[in-house]
Amino acid sequence: MKELSLDKFEEAYEIVKEVASETKLVFSDYFSAQTGNKVYLKPENMQLTGAYKLRGAYYKISTLSEEERKKGLITASAGNHAQGVAYAAKCYGVKAVIVMPTTTPLIKVNRTKSYGAEVILQGDVYDEACAHAYQLAEEKGYTFVHPFDDLDVACGQGTIAMEIIKELPLVDYILVPIGGGGLATGVSTLAKLLNPKIKVIGVEPAGANCMQESIREGKVLTLEHVNTIADGTAVKTPGVNIFPYVSENLDDIITVEDEELVVSFLDMVENHKMIVENSGLLTVAALKHLDVKNKKIVSILSGGNMDVITMSSVVQQGLVLRDRIFTVSVLLPDKPGELSRVSDVIAKQSGNVIKLEHNQFVSINRNAAVELRITLEAYGTEHKKQIMEALQQNGYQPKLVRVGI
Repeated sequence: MKELSLDKFEEAYEIVKEVASETKLVFSDYFSAQTGNKVYLKPENMQLTGAYKLRGAYYKISTLSEEERKKGLITASAGNHAQGVAYAAKCYGVKAVIVMPTTTPLIKVNRTKSYGAEVILQGDVYDEACAHAYQLAEEKGYTFVHPFDDLDVACGQGTIAMEIIKELPLVDYILVPIGGGGLATGVSTLAKLLNPKIKVIGVEPAGANCMQESIREGKVLTLEHVNTIADGTAVKTPGVNIFPYVSENLDDIITVEDEELVVSFLDMVENHKMIVENSGLLTVAALKHLDVKNKKIVSILSGGNMDVITMSSVVQQGLVLRDRIFTVSVLLPDKPGELSRVSDVIAKQSGNVIKLEHNQFVSINRNAAVELRITLEAYGTEHKKQIMEALQQNGYQPKLVRVGI
């Protein structure tokens, strides 16, 4: 096994600078106030390809021989590594074939193609796409560039830690997303080489915690299935080659639920005006799970490649989870003026009606009751409660129902 040495990281740092932006830390007043710590964001979503993956892909390709590059490159990726390899291959003037899961967001597919790569959609998750990529590599003689289970790739990703520590030498905690483990390997290994006192915490989706389960058992395990909106980290099996480094250098792993990512997306948009994809939000959601105060914490935002349809869905669900949009059902007599009366009650509480659904067939006796479903916009939980109480005080029996916009 190659060793991840400080000399190797320093070499990678100089090479990666040829294509990667040095993403300066962003101090977050909002998250600092929320957590009682000094929170900084490492915005890798601002890279040219929209994610940190360019670092590892470019450094890996730089280590290949001319012959290996001329064979053409192939990889499997849920999107960000795909763009990194495609762009790096373009820089070196070589062919790139990318196998992506069929569930990959359209924006990632199109951007990968825009760098001149050939894209093949195969499988529902990364692992299935990867198996197909290996098969093609064997059949066509392509050089495989693994997205995470490669020490050169991990070394390139680790240049993030070099930048963090140069800019914030007294950092206490670095939070790093985990899919297959390449980023976590590079960041944790270099951080410990530079300062063993730095705590490096990995963050996984609760529905795809392959690294957490593997470390718990002391060996690489494969999950039976993964289920998460964080498509970039939806990996069943962590890297075998990088596993020893993660086991040794990572201090802990936190898992977060998908709902936490949804709320974190709104936090980033509203407070930092940044688009961060669900996998990149793992470290933001994890801030609330850290039981520390007065520490300097860096959350790595690993990417920002999110398609508009997903973005729209996440915003809607985030507003629902924050009680800023809700739907209430009330029963009222089917006679003139009743709709106006209900609207008046809501208006007096400054509720904003988004949608109305009038169902006359909820009861056989329409004079006794018809159903009115009202989808409302509110300021938050207290305002929602205030509107519900006002409806009740005016003789209605409001019931919350599933939002349908």
